[in-house]
Formats: sequence, C-alpha cells, structure tokens
Amino acid sequence: MAGKGDQSSMNDKNDKVVFWGCFIALITTSFAFISRIYLCENRFETEFSLNEVQKGTLIGAGIWPFGISIIVFSLIIDKIGYRVAMFFSFACYAIYLVLACMAYGTIQGVEEAGIQAAQARGYSLLYLGSVILALGNGTVEAFINPVVATMFNKEKTKWLNILHAGWPGGLVVAGIITISMGTIATKGDWRLVIGLVALPAIVFLILLCRVRFPVQEREQAGVTYREMLSEFGMFGALVGFGLIFWQLGDIVPWQSVLGYEAAEVEKFTPEQAKELASEINTYKFSAVGIFTALVVIGFGIYTKSVGRPLMALLIIIMMPLATTEIGTDGWIMGLMKGPMKEVGRDAGWVLVYTSAIMMVLRFFAGPIVHKLSPLGLLIVSAILAIAGLYSLSLTGTFSGKEALLPIFAAATLYGIGKTFFWPTMLGVTSEQCPKGGTLTLNAISGIGMIAVGIIGFPLIGIIQANTATSHLPEATAEQVLAPDEKLGVSFKAIDPDKRDALTDEEDIAAVAAAEKAGQFNALAKMALFPAFMLVCYIAMFFYFKSKGGYKAVELAADEAIADGSIAGGEA
Repeated sequence: MAGKGDQSSMNDKNDKVVFWGCFIALITTSFAFISRIYLCENRFETEFSLNEVQKGTLIGAGIWPFGISIIVFSLIIDKIGYRVAMFFSFACYAIYLVLACMAYGTIQGVEEAGIQAAQARGYSLLYLGSVILALGNGTVEAFINPVVATMFNKEKTKWLNILHAGWPGGLVVAGIITISMGTIATKGDWRLVIGLVALPAIVFLILLCRVRFPVQEREQAGVTYREMLSEFGMFGALVGFGLIFWQLGDIVPWQSVLGYEAAEVEKFTPEQAKELASEINTYKFSAVGIFTALVVIGFGIYTKSVGRPLMALLIIIMMPLATTEIGTDGWIMGLMKGPMKEVGRDAGWVLVYTSAIMMVLRFFAGPIVHKLSPLGLLIVSAILAIAGLYSLSLTGTFSGKEALLPIFAAATLYGIGKTFFWPTMLGVTSEQCPKGGTLTLNAISGIGMIAVGIIGFPLIGIIQANTATSHLPEATAEQVLAPDEKLGVSFKAIDPDKRDALTDEEDIAAVAAAEKAGQFNALAKMALFPAFMLVCYIAMFFYFKSKGGYKAVELAADEAIADGSIAGGEA
C-alpha cells in the first residue's frame, strides 16, 4: 500500500497514479519555465518597453521564489498534507494565467498617449504573476520529492532520477511546441504560448485530486518534528535562511525605505550614488544578519543541534553543483546563438537537445545506480562535467558554422555529466538523512536554487568579466572598461554603452575578441566547481568504504504503521 512506503516498484494502481501525477506536475514546472523565458527574450521586452534591468528582474521573479517556497513548505507540509500543497500549486498556475491574460489586455487598443502607463501596469501584473508562478513551481518540488522517496524507499536514488526525468522531458516537449509557435510568440496572441502550462497542470490535478498519498517515512518511523529539525540543525538554518533573507533583501526598495525619492537619486553625482549604494548595502546586510541570527538562535534553542556533519557537507556541495548545472546552461545557450544563427536554426534547439539526453538517461538510471552506487555515479558525473566544460572552453578557436559540431560534441559530454547530479544528490540526502524527512530532502534543493541566483550567476559574471578584461589591449581597455561590483568584489567590466560607442574598427574587433575569450576561456575556470565536488565525492566514497560500503539508512516503522493500521496514508 502507498502508506507503507516499502516497495521498490509500482505494484499498486494508486501508486502508479501518484507517481505519474507527480511526474506530470514536474513537467508543468518546465512548461512554465521555458514558455515564460522564451517570451521574455522574444516578446515582453518590446511589448512592455523593458530595459535590460527590468527584463532581468522579470526573469528573476520567476526563479527566486521557487527556492524559498521549497524550504518554507518543507517546514509545514507534513502538517498540512501533500494534497493541500498540490491544490496550492495548481491555484498558483491558475492565478498566473489570469494575471498574464490581464497584462495582455492592459495594452490592447491603448492610444499612444496612454501606452506608457498601460505598459507599466502590464509589467506589474506580469511580475506579480511570475512570483506566484515560481511559488507554485517550488511547491510542486516540495511535495513530489518526499512522496516518491517514501513510496520507493528501497531504491530512492533510482526513482528520484526517473521522477526528475520529468523536468528535461517537459523542456523537450514544451521547447518543441514553443519554437513551433515562434510566429505567434513574436507577433501574435502570446496568451496561447502562456496557456501551454494549463495542459499538464489540469492533468496532474485530475490525477492527484483523489489519490491516497503515502505517510511520510519520518512519520511512519515515529521520528518527531524536533528530531527532523535537528538533522538540518543550526548550520542548515544559517545557510538556508541566510540565503532566503539575502534574496528578500534584494527586492526591498531600500531607496524608499531610507527616504530617497527616485527623482532625487537621478540627480546624484557619481560620488553621491556610490555613498547611497554603500548606505543601502550596510542596511541590507544588517537586516539580513539580524533576521538570520534570530532564526539560527531559534533553531539552536529548539533543537540543541548544530546539524549532522554529513548534511552540512551535502549542503556545501549543493551550491557549486547548482551553479555547475543551472548557471552554465544559460551560458552554453549564449555560446550557441551565433553558430545556430549561421545555419538558420533557433538556439532553443540546443536546450531541447541536451534536455533529451538528460530525459533518456534519467529513465535508465536504475541499472547505472545499481552498477556504480550513488556515490560512484556522482564521481563519474563530476569527471564528465569537468571534461565537458574544459572541452567547451577549447571550442572558442572555431567560428561560424564550423563551431557548430565541436560545441555540440562538447555540450553532449557536459550534458551527460550533469544529468544525474541533482536527483542523485536528493537520493543520497534522503538515504543518509531519512530522519530529516521532507525538510532535508527539499531544503537542499531550495538552497541550490537560491544559491545559484544569489552567488552562482554573479560569480559567473565576475569570472567572465575578468577573463574578457585580461584579453583587451591597454588602449582599448581605457575606452570601454567601467568599475563594477558583485558579491562585495570590485572589478572592471566592459561597459555596453561604451562598447557600442566605439568607432575604430580595430577597437571594435578587439572588444569582440575579448568578449569571446571571456565566454570560452572562463568555462575552463568553471570546471573548478565540479572539481571541488569530485574531491568531496571521493572523500565520501572512502568514508563509506571504511564503514563497510555505501548503504541507505532505513528507519524502522513504528508498530501502528507496521501492522497496517495507518497504511492508507492521506485519504
């Protein structure tokens, strides 16, 4: 039965419906992701007259709430139940569609005199809808991971890999549909593209609305809520909630909080703007530090635990892992735009291609995990990711159509390497820290998602900027470089406005060559992330070998569940 959580295959009709409902729910998240990103890049920028900052903010609004909702829901999902979480996620998709349609309506038939105000209203609706969409996506992750880990607790890594084939699978299907709707997306009624998310959302609602969800493994074993929090501990709270408050601090309108009017700030001299930025950073870091400290102290008082050392190591590994997988994906897409344009193809096909690789391999993860063990699989994956990223860095010597084949070959190697990272890390976390229940399993995903946005992407930007700058001739550098700052690190980067203002052909060529070098050569430096992960995985491998080999920790169910009296799970 679903409530017993002791099977390793789907022997029960209810279990099959639950699994495939969770699988399609994950597909929904990828449908939402790719359709929205495609429109942000190909329609929203002109439709709502967005500058680069506004476009980036809109894209980010559909990502950062994802990690926050995973962590927050993990604290309460055992109390409210998986069904409530499932209905909440569907409601988020429905509200998102309504708000997106309202945004479309604000700019239809508007006279020229009122178009700016209409575009501003439409942008606000899209931003709010994107935040709500991301909350729904995070909630999906918050309930599907513990459900599947509990249903198949004898082979968690295998079934979590199969489950997470839904993400790349959705990208393949939605990517093909979205690209085929390119004319509609760029010139027609883009509500049809947005509406794609409704298809899988309605399917998972129908499948999951009446099933029996399993009793979570931790609850079956009688592990208390306090013991669950103890596995995460003060260290987990420090990292997880520190990242959450840092992210929330980025969206606080600090200028208004500090009493500055926008019109006043626009007239600031560079020195005054720098002083204001310093003041904002001081207040932001102070607020983040205070709120984080309160949560960490609360965890310490309640749990009296720093957290399990193994869980702390997994949390640390997850941050470079997320940067390696998610952060580099966007980079590779950028590298492929030029070569794909040369052959008259949409760069989105690259994402479809690598996603198809991931989907197929994750479906066949079972035999691979059985042969290598979860840690062996992670070691091999890290080696392939290192080789893939380094190979990509070498493709910078090619240009135009001739770059297509070597970049695709290197991207294939990298794609295979990253395929098993995320779901296998979830499997290891659930297998080694089962007392942590939904919290440890989901929080590690949330930490990865938030970390890649707060730390990963800015760090990639710093690496790329520094690499490009080092390839500029001194005379050209003086014309195009401008000071920048990310993560408290000051550096110089190529200013787009200064670059576009260049008139000398040699300077223009030098900047183009430096930017290309910054993209490709920095990929070799990015290989340091999976290299760090490789060292950690090898250390874990030998640690478990000294203990007799890698074995999943099993929680003994309490008598009430063992005798079947609570076997039905959620009704």
